[in-house]
Amino acid sequence: MASYTFFFNPMSRALIAQWAFAEAGVEPGIALVEWDNKPVALLDANPMGKLPTIIHHAAFGDRVVSECPAICHYLAEMEAPELLPRPEEKADYFRWLLFAAGPVEAAVTNRAMGWEPKDAKQEMTTGFGSFDRTIDTLARHFADHDHVCGDRFTMADVYVGSQVDWGLRFGSMPALDSLKAYQARIQQRPAYKASLGAIPES
Repeated sequence: MASYTFFFNPMSRALIAQWAFAEAGVEPGIALVEWDNKPVALLDANPMGKLPTIIHHAAFGDRVVSECPAICHYLAEMEAPELLPRPEEKADYFRWLLFAAGPVEAAVTNRAMGWEPKDAKQEMTTGFGSFDRTIDTLARHFADHDHVCGDRFTMADVYVGSQVDWGLRFGSMPALDSLKAYQARIQQRPAYKASLGAIPES
């Protein structure tokens, strides 16, 4: 049996975890998920039935991990320490990994669903403030950094890079120069090409 069970559907955020597995050099056991017939094993592991969800069949017992940024970091911890941040990189690594999972995800999703804060009070209440400020903050970082942690690719780039890549592909992020340049850099990685490279443009 493979060391990991990976619940997967190609029309989901599970593609991010697929890229993470490829970067870590691990081939998981794939459990294909049909949206209208989710397997009991997935619902037992993650009652929300959301993808990606993985089960690590470790020597210390099975461990379930869900949520894309958690899966990315977990795989680096367990399988690819070279993709973990060095001490001097940890601030950027965790800051931008969680910035992408929090403010960026929320700002992009809320705009896509037709809701945005209407005034300063609502901006203070929401976790992302405003769409424009969120995207501008992200773009400013990549104006001065080739990757999340500077000039070196880490596992944080899988998650942050996926957010930027999909945002630009599908028009949910503005095509700012620094974001386009970052997208071009991550798209050159063999593991990206093997996992996300086949996604058609919108």
